Amino acid sequence: MAQDPQDQFPAAKTAVEEYHDIERQMAQPEVASDPDKIRKLGRRHAELGSIVAAYTKYRQISDDLEAAREMASEDEDFAAEAKRLEAELPKAEEALRTALIPRDPDDARDVIMEIKAGTGGEEAALFAGDLLRMYLRYAEKRGWSTTIQSENTTELGGVKDVQLAIRAKGTPAPEDGVWASLKYEGGVHRVQRIPVTESQGRIQTSAAGVIVFPEADDDDDEIEIDPKDLKIDIFMSSGPGGQSVNTTYSAVRMTHIPTGIVVSMQDEKSQIQNRQSALRVLKSRLLAMKHEQEAAEAADMRHSQVRSLDRSERIRTYNFPENRIVDHRTNYKAYNLDQVLDGDLQAVIDSDIQADEAARLEQQKLHGADAS
Repeated sequence: MAQDPQDQFPAAKTAVEEYHDIERQMAQPEVASDPDKIRKLGRRHAELGSIVAAYTKYRQISDDLEAAREMASEDEDFAAEAKRLEAELPKAEEALRTALIPRDPDDARDVIMEIKAGTGGEEAALFAGDLLRMYLRYAEKRGWSTTIQSENTTELGGVKDVQLAIRAKGTPAPEDGVWASLKYEGGVHRVQRIPVTESQGRIQTSAAGVIVFPEADDDDDEIEIDPKDLKIDIFMSSGPGGQSVNTTYSAVRMTHIPTGIVVSMQDEKSQIQNRQSALRVLKSRLLAMKHEQEAAEAADMRHSQVRSLDRSERIRTYNFPENRIVDHRTNYKAYNLDQVLDGDLQAVIDSDIQADEAARLEQQKLHGADAS
């Protein structure tokens, strides 16, 4: 007698039960009227959705195969159907095993991105501006919203540093979340080209750093910030060249004393709004720091992101003379740099996603072998 699929994949059965329990909770009036609860439940519901879909398909094929085998001796059509289903079953089983691999719990979250000009002076700032436009165009293609929260520009239109929030609409499935794609962008991006400031026509190399972290929810109780740990400075918002863009002291610089993290916010119209935005970004950075520490303690530290502008930690090179882009982590190479800088970034990101999924699948298989 064939093994019951439910016995073979107990984790999938548990996920299905949780999925339906969440649906029951979301239908309750007191939950439906609470946006924070709905958002959290909706995120988990979307996270479990791929497991439920894969398990449902696997169960359907398994049940149909068992029925076809029982009728095969009486009808040739059922014998042929059984052969077809036998060929489909391994694919459905592999899809379910893949869906059961633990995902990054932050995949469905929105992100805060920081871009900083590195080595290379004005040319590095111009390249940082190119990266900013690339991510704004990519977000637009994905249907995400973007908000520049603070920006420090140069006279030539370059960007010394910029911070932006990138957010999805609604509650996306984890694989469609902003963090699921943009977490691979953290690191040092290197550019090779003839700078506009170069009169001799020589190719120069400069760099910009990108830091990405998942955005914390306003009601996220995983991080608590003591007001006594905050130093808050108020100043005038400034535009290109440092000129004042308003006449009120509405910009906020928030320093978290225990960690030394500094967040500046000048995008909002009022000091109160800038305080709220700065606090949310600070919470997001502390949450990212906490998750990194937990991952390091579990000896499962992700190496997809760096925290400095050291050239040895570069993740990608943008070569303008050859119109070439190279991702050094996956050896992805393409000669469509102009299109990538216009936001056609998905193929590059997909190479990182596929490499990450392959590594997690291999790790899952090793853990399975150790368990047996």
